[in-house]
Amino acid sequence: SVSMVSSQHFRAGVILVVRNPETRQILAFERADIANSWQLPQGGIEVGEEPLDAAWRELAEETGLGPLQVSICHVVDGWTIYEWPKALAAARAAKKGRQARGQAHQWVIFDALTADVEPKPDGYEFVNWKWVSPQWLIDHVTDFRRPGYQQVLGTL
Repeated sequence: SVSMVSSQHFRAGVILVVRNPETRQILAFERADIANSWQLPQGGIEVGEEPLDAAWRELAEETGLGPLQVSICHVVDGWTIYEWPKALAAARAAKKGRQARGQAHQWVIFDALTADVEPKPDGYEFVNWKWVSPQWLIDHVTDFRRPGYQQVLGTL
């Protein structure tokens, strides 16, 4: 539950998977702050916000996609949890003024309504995108995120 996660100082969030309806590839996004670092859109769940509302909000903010381009296919049961490396946790605490050990995520799978959907990365979080196989992203995501990606994307 979110309350259990919060008591352990893991920030609750969502991770968003957008699948191509023809190829079954998924959208991967290149981080703005680290060249050649690819991941899925994700973001925190605000106080009082439902995970699905957070999913739609984060998808729109980071990719420009919404109900005209995608539909929710599946919400993955349970949460994935990861701990940040100590240096990253310290840097985030200094920047944001709060301590956290990592993040707990609810995963939401979206299907693109057409194969030619084109996201518009926000330029702040992400600068580029491409269609990739789930396994490609598992192999290329940063190490501390990989177990959760394997757990969910390994089933697609």
